[in-house]
Amino acid sequence: MDSRADLAAPLARAGSTHARPALLLLAVIAGVSVANLYYAQPLAAMMAGSLRVGASALGLALMLCQAGYALGMLLLVPLGDGRERRGLMLITALGASATLLLVAAAPNFPALALSSLLLGFASCLPQMALPFAVGLVPIAERGRAIGLVMGGLLTGILLSRTASGALAALVGWRATFACAAGLMVALALTLRAALPRQEPEQPLPWATIVRSLGGVVRGQPVLRRQSLVGAFGFASFSVFWSTLSFHLERLGHGSSTAGMFGVVGLTGIVVAPIVGRLSGRVPPARINAVGLLAVMLAFAVFGAAGASLLAIGLGVVLLDAGVQASHLANQTIIFGLNPALRNRINAVYMVAYFVGGAIGTISAAAAWERWGWTGVSALGAAFAAAGLLPLARRQP
Repeated sequence: MDSRADLAAPLARAGSTHARPALLLLAVIAGVSVANLYYAQPLAAMMAGSLRVGASALGLALMLCQAGYALGMLLLVPLGDGRERRGLMLITALGASATLLLVAAAPNFPALALSSLLLGFASCLPQMALPFAVGLVPIAERGRAIGLVMGGLLTGILLSRTASGALAALVGWRATFACAAGLMVALALTLRAALPRQEPEQPLPWATIVRSLGGVVRGQPVLRRQSLVGAFGFASFSVFWSTLSFHLERLGHGSSTAGMFGVVGLTGIVVAPIVGRLSGRVPPARINAVGLLAVMLAFAVFGAAGASLLAIGLGVVLLDAGVQASHLANQTIIFGLNPALRNRINAVYMVAYFVGGAIGTISAAAAWERWGWTGVSALGAAFAAAGLLPLARRQP
């Protein structure tokens, strides 16, 4: 380790009291950067009308954003094992700002599709913030540090829709993305000033890490199973959120109404510590199954009473709580695997998770155009049911 450059070690030895301001900033970084992936969801109908494309085309752009995020986790995040991490995060944040401006200025659908892919790729800062947080605290306090950063990430996911929906109702979708670009620049300057440099303890070449991922997948059957479960769960989540604005528009409501359902989804943040406490007493596979059953129930509510905003709100509570419980159960299981492979195991799981989200987004758009809200509800329930199938197999 380069003692001249690594200023994080003294913070770790001092304990989390001294590290807490940096941890809080990392939570903000995770929330603000992951929000880039979700700003467009409540604005989908507005963006489609502006660019004169249908729901399927806009769904493709949303899917490409999620696919770009998965690609960033696969190709960009591993650089943290071989380069100074604060500098990598700074460059990534500035890259995200530039791509947000590209989205805001997109003159047509092909430009929007390409800029959405680039935006997803440059928005993988949360997966850089988590290992950075671990390096700031003693081993005994790592779980608490990860929980704090994950809380910021969940808040960003849920409130991003509310913020973009309300802002776009006032200034339009293009100005909304431009504002997000300015926010990322401010975030980049803050992390450069407030975070310590952090060198990797055992640098590994980027190519070596990426080449090893295939062996990790082949050698970890539990990881393969939980990745499949996570992918189906996030597919369900994306089915709902990527089509909600079209459904609400048909009911006579605008983007601000779609965004407000993000506030209702804050249930997921409440679920996280509960699941964390239960995981020591209840088998994670059981928590996982209950979460996916809650998702199926949510889509039953959406299908049966989709014209009622109250019913949609109830369904959102069930959906976000269920998906979050399933996701945290998956993480509890995979982080109990080989510690030497922990970063790569997390990368494999998260790539599968967001690929599932991308598949859910694009298939939801097709279901909406062909079968309407009933088809969307059936599709979301089907993805959740598919997630239960790997859990039914004998546990290795």
